[in-house]
Amino acid sequence: MNAWNLTGSSPEAPSAVPDEDALSVSQAAELAAGALHDIPKITVLGEVTGFRGPNARSGHCYFQIKDESAALDCIVWKGTYDKRAFDLRDGLQVLFTGTFDLYKPTGKMSFKASSFTLAGEGLLRQQVAQLAEKLRREGLMEPERKRRIPVFCTRIAVVTSLSGAVVNDVKRTLRRRNPLVEVVCVGAKVQGEGAPAELIEGLRRAAAISPAPDCILLVRGGGSFEDLMTFNDESLARAVAASPVPVVTGIGHEPDNSICDMVSDRRCSTPTAAAESVAPEFAELVNVLNMREQRLQRSLVSLTASADAECEGMLGRISRAMSMRLERLALEVDGYASRPCLVDPTNVADRRRAELAQTADRFAVVCDRSQERFTGALDRLAPRLEASVSGLGVKRHALDLYTSKLRAKGSIILSGPVADLGKNAAALDALSPLKVLGRGYSIAYDGAGRVATSVDVFAPGDEVRVRMAGGEVSASVRNITHAGK
Repeated sequence: MNAWNLTGSSPEAPSAVPDEDALSVSQAAELAAGALHDIPKITVLGEVTGFRGPNARSGHCYFQIKDESAALDCIVWKGTYDKRAFDLRDGLQVLFTGTFDLYKPTGKMSFKASSFTLAGEGLLRQQVAQLAEKLRREGLMEPERKRRIPVFCTRIAVVTSLSGAVVNDVKRTLRRRNPLVEVVCVGAKVQGEGAPAELIEGLRRAAAISPAPDCILLVRGGGSFEDLMTFNDESLARAVAASPVPVVTGIGHEPDNSICDMVSDRRCSTPTAAAESVAPEFAELVNVLNMREQRLQRSLVSLTASADAECEGMLGRISRAMSMRLERLALEVDGYASRPCLVDPTNVADRRRAELAQTADRFAVVCDRSQERFTGALDRLAPRLEASVSGLGVKRHALDLYTSKLRAKGSIILSGPVADLGKNAAALDALSPLKVLGRGYSIAYDGAGRVATSVDVFAPGDEVRVRMAGGEVSASVRNITHAGK
């Protein structure tokens, strides 16, 4: 291969035919891309820097991952980033799993990440975020579930380490703000191995105190994220949510926010703030009581005046109603008193006696008139009756004549049928079964009431009914003897 002339002049040797072993740029890029593709999938730990994404049009993310001495271009495609559990940003320590790739048009090598997870503290924060989302979906962080903390707590249980300064700060704050508050301390580890179990036991012991406290303070001082991981324990968070006594948390400092803070009934930024929230300052209580006393007095005066006015109005309405009612009853009584039966009780009997006498007079007149009318009618009917019976003798003679003729004719007509009826009656009497029964014969009936025509219809023990002249006989079959045997 010819060397380059750095002076810009052509070399003395003539321009020769290109070396047959030389590769084109495309071939070289293809060779490098193939070599990169042969590298298996690897996991790289690095800090995100220069993050750009997701791209507004494609949704892909472009950035670099670096350590103390090197940097590497990195790409996360849209489909991979949509499945993320957290958002990428500059400064995060992240584990990226993927392969190398070469962009041939520019010859730029980059690392294509197919998945990524947080590393170190970031991983812990991711786990805490996942647990918080799980408990949120279960409803443990809903405001409706959280219980009301009394404004003035007279008995408070404090669950924390008894060897730290936190418990003394809480006691001092409670004594300063309100010396009437009774404080019960329950010791437990607040970090390290076994701390969640001790805190759970401390919550149980605090809730079992008799008489029961108004609330439980779960507190500890500040520390690193790893130090506060005890209060991100799922079992401890569920114990806080399930506590029968309301729980107030004061864990770490203002920026710190643990899962126990999220599920507690009240979250305060520091242990001192937690103590202040459950023990109002004594002077504030006095002011509040004075203000409420004044408001109560005003309310009572207003209620009394309103009730007095209402009573006056009701009294007026009742008086008017009673007056109207009494006037109405007086009118009714006057009406009853003016009735004749009450003014003069004999007046009713005299009126009824006069009415009865008038009725008797009218009845007598009507009876006389009716008798006169019936007498006149009877007098008019007597001549008509005499005229109507004057022809009865002739009609009676004709009737007797016709009667004798009818009897003679009837005897002639009935003589033949009477003779036939006599013969038929004699023949019928001769054929009558009763006539046969009279000669000593009888008729046997089986248990169903049917006429027995053969001994075969009976069996020993069957009931038999025998009809003879003059009545019937009921019997039971003892034995059967067939004819000829």
